Amino acid sequence: MRLKFFGILAAVALVSACETASEESGAKSSGGATSSAASAAQTSAPAVQGIKAGSQQDLVVNVGDRVFFDYDSYAVRTNQQNTLDKQIVWMKSNPSVSVQIEGHADERGTREYNLALGERRANAVKDYLAAGGVNPSRIKTISYGKERPVALGSNEEAWLQNRRGVTRVVSAGS
Repeated sequence: MRLKFFGILAAVALVSACETASEESGAKSSGGATSSAASAAQTSAPAVQGIKAGSQQDLVVNVGDRVFFDYDSYAVRTNQQNTLDKQIVWMKSNPSVSVQIEGHADERGTREYNLALGERRANAVKDYLAAGGVNPSRIKTISYGKERPVALGSNEEAWLQNRRGVTRVVSAGS
């Protein structure tokens, strides 16, 4: 039981490290052909033993499942495009996978406004993936507005984390 707990703790730490790295590398990388080739090599097989290819865990650990948006905006930030480029490569290497893009907003604004903003954010991610060659029929969208925050608090740090688009695996073929 103790070993299981430490295994889960290690996986969470790894996911956290990967998420931070993808944001930082997204800001530094130009997203050129070299990084796309590297991404293809990384996503063709799970980098961590025991992770099933095409699973949510594979997406989170090896690619990154979320991108972040500026305040009151649904434009995909330049420093977030690297994550979406990796998702495109991952989706192409896992053609039986369908995903749902969740659009989220921070707590500011009305419920209705944030649901509409979350929808625009989810559609912006979907449009980016489709423009990269992913079949749009494999991508569904949903908005949660401000209803599902990942960070609690009324400060810029929490708001930054809550303005996001999250890619979730909804089905993977055999």
